[in-house]
Amino acid sequence: MLITIKHVLTPEQVQDCRQALFSAEWEDGKKTAGYLAQHVKANLQLPLTSPVGLQVGQFLLHILQNNPTYIAAALPAKILPPRFNCYQGGGTYGNHIDNAIFPIAGTEARLRTDVSSTLFLSDADEYEGGELVIENTYGTQSIKLNAGDMVVYPGTSLHRVNPVTAGTRLASFFWAQSMVRQAHRRRMLWDLDQSIQAIAATNSQHPQLAVLSGVYHNLLREWAEL
Repeated sequence: MLITIKHVLTPEQVQDCRQALFSAEWEDGKKTAGYLAQHVKANLQLPLTSPVGLQVGQFLLHILQNNPTYIAAALPAKILPPRFNCYQGGGTYGNHIDNAIFPIAGTEARLRTDVSSTLFLSDADEYEGGELVIENTYGTQSIKLNAGDMVVYPGTSLHRVNPVTAGTRLASFFWAQSMVRQAHRRRMLWDLDQSIQAIAATNSQHPQLAVLSGVYHNLLREWAEL
């Protein structure tokens, strides 16, 4: 399931994030890459201990936890603090699948990367190339969104970032461990949720709304891991 969410951030919020991030000290993205990824990763990334990255990341977590579309799509049990990357001057990241497990910094907890997300912080016309290309059972999809928009997709997906041949591509990326581990079950819950929302928007008194809502919550109760 691949879902794009528009206007996660307002233009003013995007600008505030960009100003903060451009003032930070960046490092070679290979420092956080695994053995295989080091051979295909060529970008800049904020260190995980960057004060700017931690501050902007906490702001984004607050935004995400209050975004109903993201919550419905990911059904997050835990969200790894957002990270930040920058592509320019031919920067790219070849085909790879993200690590299955990440430690949560400063704790003994770990997180399973069920759901991947990229929040774009540069507009699509600010750079050339840089498409996020995701391969899944429905084929290959090329994603290039405007600043403040986000794409959410299964963490099991093979994906890459095409070379940025001009301009600068700035983004935040992060993972969530979902309450519902299986992607196909999240897809069914998403479709059911969106159907309920559509019916409620046209007829909030429809007699089947309570039934459908009950089915949704009973399925979630059946499948959720807390």
